[in-house]
Amino acid sequence: MHIPITQRLLRVPLAVGLTLGLLLLMLARAQPAAAASTLDPISDPGKMTLTAGDFASRWRAIDAVEASGTVTAYNSLAPLLSGSGHSGRPYLCHGNQNLNTSYRVDGFCWDQADDTTGDWAPQGITGSHDAQPDGKWLDKYVYIASWHSRNTGSNEFARISVVDNNGGDYTTYNHIMLVDPYMETQTTGNFQAVGAAGSPFAGHADGIAWYGNRLFVASGHQIQVYDLRHLWRMSDNTRESVGISDGQSSARWHNWALPMIGFYDNGTKGDPCTDLDPCMTSLSLDRTGTDGLITSEFRRSTGGAPIVRWPLNAADTLLDTDGTTNYEGTVHATAGYRTPVWGVQGAATDGTNFYFSGTCPEYADRDPNDSATADLPYCIHWAQPGSAPHVLTYGPPLIQNLSWAPSSGRLWGINERIAPAPGVRSVFSLDPPN
Repeated sequence: MHIPITQRLLRVPLAVGLTLGLLLLMLARAQPAAAASTLDPISDPGKMTLTAGDFASRWRAIDAVEASGTVTAYNSLAPLLSGSGHSGRPYLCHGNQNLNTSYRVDGFCWDQADDTTGDWAPQGITGSHDAQPDGKWLDKYVYIASWHSRNTGSNEFARISVVDNNGGDYTTYNHIMLVDPYMETQTTGNFQAVGAAGSPFAGHADGIAWYGNRLFVASGHQIQVYDLRHLWRMSDNTRESVGISDGQSSARWHNWALPMIGFYDNGTKGDPCTDLDPCMTSLSLDRTGTDGLITSEFRRSTGGAPIVRWPLNAADTLLDTDGTTNYEGTVHATAGYRTPVWGVQGAATDGTNFYFSGTCPEYADRDPNDSATADLPYCIHWAQPGSAPHVLTYGPPLIQNLSWAPSSGRLWGINERIAPAPGVRSVFSLDPPN
C-alpha cells in the first residue's frame, strides 16, 4: 500500500520529546527551498560517448604477473569471505545520523581506525544486490566500497573494501589496492598504483558498481574495469611500494591487490568537464529494462549536473560499444537528465524514481570542505523525470554515492566525513516509500 511521505513522517514516535511545533518544522524542512526546477531530459544523449581503452595489453600483463609466481592469484572473492580481516561494527553505530527512522534505516560501520583515518576517504558503494539479480554472491550478502587516498595531492592511490555482512552482528572486511598492470619487457609483467605519477588515470575512485564478475570504478573522465576473477595476494605487505621488485610483490602495506583489465573514457585526468564530455563522479547500476550504468557529475555551486545512462552488455558484462567486441569501439549514452539538486555526489534509480545525494536546500550555498559547515547534514532527494526533486530524508554529513538494491527494494548510501573519535562514517540503507 502506498503511504504518503507526510503520513510516514507522522509515524515517528512523539515520545522522543517532539512538540507539535517541532514536528511541523520537520515537515517544512523536508521540502525544497525552490521547487521550480525539474529533472529535465537531455536532448540527443547519444552525442555523449566513451571510447574503449587498451584491454589487450593489460590481459597480457595480468597473465605474465600470475605466471611469475610473485603473486598468489585467486579466481573468486572466496578468500575474502571467510570471516577474516577487519572487524566492522553492525548497525548504525553513530545513531540514526539525521535519517528518517520511519524508512527502517539500517547499515554498518567501519572499525575505529577506518572510521577516523584522515589517510583514506570512502567514496562509492555497491553490493551483491548489483552483481546478481538475487542479491547474493557465494550465498552471502556482500558489499564493496571504494576509497581514495588523501595523503597525496595527485590521487595516486585507490582501494576497495570487500565487506561480508549477514545483516546482523557479523561484519568483516578486507582492503584491496587497485593497481594497473603493464608489460615491463616483452615477457615480464608488473603493476603500479592505478593513479601513479605520469599515468593518464585518476585514483580518486569516485564511484563503483558491481556487475557479474566485473567491477566498474568511475574516476572523473574514466570508467575503469576490474575483474574479480583475478584477485592477487601480495607476497610482502610490509612495503610502501606498489609493484614487483626483488622477486616480491607489494601494494602499499595491503595484503591484496586487484588489477585493472581496461577502461572507457572521454578524456584524461585534468581535462575540463563539458556538456559532451561530462565528468563521472558517481556510479550506480540500473537493472530496469536493458542494464546500464548511471553516472553523475559533481557541481558544488549550481544545479544542472548531468545524469547519464550508459548501456551494458549482459553477455560479457562490459559496456556495450559499437565495436566488433566490447573491448573496442565507442559507447553511446542512451539517456541523460539534468538535475537541479546542488552538490550532487551520488545518483541511483529504481526505474521510476531517481535518488540524489546532495546539499540540503537551506545549505545549498555551503562549502562542504569548510570545517565550519562540514558537519551539517546532507540530503537524499528524489524525483521522477520532468518533476521537481523533493527531500526524501536528511542524513549524515557528506553523503557520497547511492546504490539501489532491486532484490530488497532498499537504497544504500555511504558518507566520507572525516572526524576524530568517535567518527561519523557509516554505510546505511533505508526503505523509501513506494
